[in-house]
Parts: sequence; C-alpha cells; structure tokens
Amino acid sequence: MDGDDETSGPMIDEIYANGGDDSDNRSRRAIMSGDQLDIEAYAGLYSGRTKIMRLLFIADANKNPTVQLEALRMAYDEIKKGENTHLFREVVKKIDGKLGPNYNMDSAWCDAFDRRAEQKREKLENELNAYRTNLIKESIRMGYNDLGDFYYAHGQLGDAFKSYVRTRDYCTTSKHIIHMCMSAILVSIEMGQFSHVSSYVSKAEQTPEGLDPITVSKLRCAAGLANLEAKKYKLAARKFLETGPELVNHYNEVIAPQDVATYGGLCALATFDRAELKAKVIDNSNFRNFLELVPEVRELVNDFYSSHYASCLEYLGNLKANLLLDIHLHDHVETLYDQIRHKALIQYTLPFVSVDLNMMADAFKTTVVGLQKELEALITDNQIQARIDSHNKILYARHADQRNATFQRVLDTGREFDRDVRSMLLRANLIKHDHNLRALRKL
Repeated sequence: MDGDDETSGPMIDEIYANGGDDSDNRSRRAIMSGDQLDIEAYAGLYSGRTKIMRLLFIADANKNPTVQLEALRMAYDEIKKGENTHLFREVVKKIDGKLGPNYNMDSAWCDAFDRRAEQKREKLENELNAYRTNLIKESIRMGYNDLGDFYYAHGQLGDAFKSYVRTRDYCTTSKHIIHMCMSAILVSIEMGQFSHVSSYVSKAEQTPEGLDPITVSKLRCAAGLANLEAKKYKLAARKFLETGPELVNHYNEVIAPQDVATYGGLCALATFDRAELKAKVIDNSNFRNFLELVPEVRELVNDFYSSHYASCLEYLGNLKANLLLDIHLHDHVETLYDQIRHKALIQYTLPFVSVDLNMMADAFKTTVVGLQKELEALITDNQIQARIDSHNKILYARHADQRNATFQRVLDTGREFDRDVRSMLLRANLIKHDHNLRALRKL
C-alpha cells in the first residue's frame, strides 16, 4: 500500500471482519479467547524477529509442556528461514531433544551460515570503507544501512543499532531521516531500550514532510509501547487510540492491529474518566475498527461504561491467562487489572447514599469480606468518600449535607446583599449632601 492511499474503516472491516478466511478468523480469536491459546494463529499475526521472540516468551512463561514444545517447534521452523545461528542454538538447547530427530542440532546448517555470514560481513565492511574514502554521502549511507541490516538479521542488535544511527550524518532527504529513525526504533524495541524508542519517535515526528499515514501510525504504536513500558498508561492509551486505520498489517514485525485494540482498550479503562472513555474510545470511529478485531475487549469496554461490572470483570478474567503470555503486556496486567477494578468499585458507589455490601459483592463476584477490605483501602486512600457499617454490612456515602449547605449559601448571599445596599445608601447620602465638594471649598 502506498503512503498516499486512504484506507477507510470499512476496508479494515472487510479485511478482518467480513472478508477474512478461516485462518484470519482464527487469528482474530487467538489472543482473546478464554480457551487455551492457539499458538499457530497467534504467531500468524506477526513476522520477523518479534514472531520468534513472542514464541520463545510463550515457551518460557507457559507451564503447559505441550504448549511449550509447540511454541519451540514453531520458533525452530521460523529461525531456519533466516540466518540467526546464535538464536537457533539457543532454541535447540531449550528443545533438548524432546521433539525428535527433526528438531535436533543442525551443525552443518549453522557452520554453512556462519561461514557465509563472515564473508558477507567482510564484503560489506570493505565496500563501506571504499565509499568513505570516496566521500560519496549516499553510498556511505547505504553502506551503513546494509551493514545494519546484516547485523539485525544475525541477532547482533547492538551493532545493528550503531550502524543505523551512523547513517544520520549522511541523510540528505526527509525520507532518509525517517528511514533511519524507523530502523533505530525497530532495533530499540527488540533490545527493550524504550528510551531510545521515544527519542527516535520524536526525531521522526520533527520531520513531518517525510511522513505518510502508515508511518505516522507506526510511530503512534512505537510511542504507545514506550509509554506502556514506562507505566505511563494514560499516555500509552492516547497513542494507541490515535493510531490510524492505515496500519492494517504494515507493522507486524513489531505489533498486530489486535494488540493496538488490547493495549489501548485496557490502558484507557485503567486511566480515563467516564467522559474520556465515551469520547476517545467508544465514539472514536478509527479505534472502533481495531476493537472490532477483538470483540472481547470491545464488549468489556462497553460493559464498563454501561456499569455492567460483573460482565466486564468476567471478560477480564477470561482474558488474563493469555494476556500474561504477551511479551509487552505481561508485566502490566496485574497493575492495569487493579486500576480497572478500583475504578469500577468507585463508580459503583457514586450514585448511592448507602450500598448493601452483600449485593455489591454479588455484582463483583467476590466475598463480602474481600470486598470490605478493598473498600477500606480505597476509603483510606481517599478515593471513596464513605464509611462502612461492619455489623450491618452497609457502605454509607459521606455526601455533604445539602440542606445545611443551602441554608449557608442563603445566609452568605443575604450578608453580601446587606453590605452592598449599605454601601449604595452611604454613597447616595454623600452625593446628596455634596460632601466632597464642601470639603474641597473649605480647603
């Protein structure tokens, strides 16, 4: 797709919701299903190094031996499509012969690729040195870029990052700068260096003439991941919500459209107030297209806004196991879930003068004792203005005494009126008796 093409919401619906084949539909359900994760469908959402690293993360994080071996098998097959022999050796060590002879160490393959890699590296370095001697800026830029691609393909991420960044001094157009930034962002995400991600997103955004809609969407996703890693969940939500429908599958070497919906939806639920949730999520036509790819997230957002907390929390419970297998989200699941639950508890109590804790416990699928502890923590933290009758299991809101407040406002208004009337009468008498003029005449 060209950067100038316009991709409407219905087009995403057509690609993912209505016109997809069975594998597309399985991919959509893979992440958010309450059942065991369909690893093949999940891996199909991604490409390149991130596909391998996500599979390896699942193999490490999942306790089910069958799932672990399936993830390792797919990672093995994917690695053999590339040139990263170091990662290949790691996967073979993890498999440890459990998948049979077809997934054992292939020393001949590794040795052949290592020899070829050494020859290619020497060739690229010699060409780069020749370009630097001739001082041809574009050739030098391409030389560093080719060297960066080589290092990235072989898993040498630090060297790849250095090579990509060195192209900066030889960029002559806006497109060159954007290409350098996107390459640096890709490697930085793989290295987990999200401070570099934020830095190069900013550099790219400062070159607006070189940006097309797809690249803008990629930058929004990268910034969202950086903010998510920094636990700036509200900023992360905003970036994911600003991602345009042009993204489609153009950034699956980093993130899938389903991830945009999941990360953005959960971060928004945890940090947005009711008005923001309505305006920026539910009524956001662009983001709605992403939510359609993950119906469970769409439904839990709508349930939360509609105060259907039991259903919302049930969806969250069903999603949790699979979200804990997400390479970017796993460290944040507990925090986001706690924030969402606390917001739900606060929102539930707001309209009422008193709340029966037994009924509230049913609504939140918990025990009265557990609920009481949660409410006590929120009251102590001054997030709920209330007190608990432990004997009768009733929560009483500390609403202001409206009657007393009204009387107080009336008295204050009366005092102000009396003061203003006295001031006007005094001024009128002074004018009537010409007090100021007589004082001037005596002088």
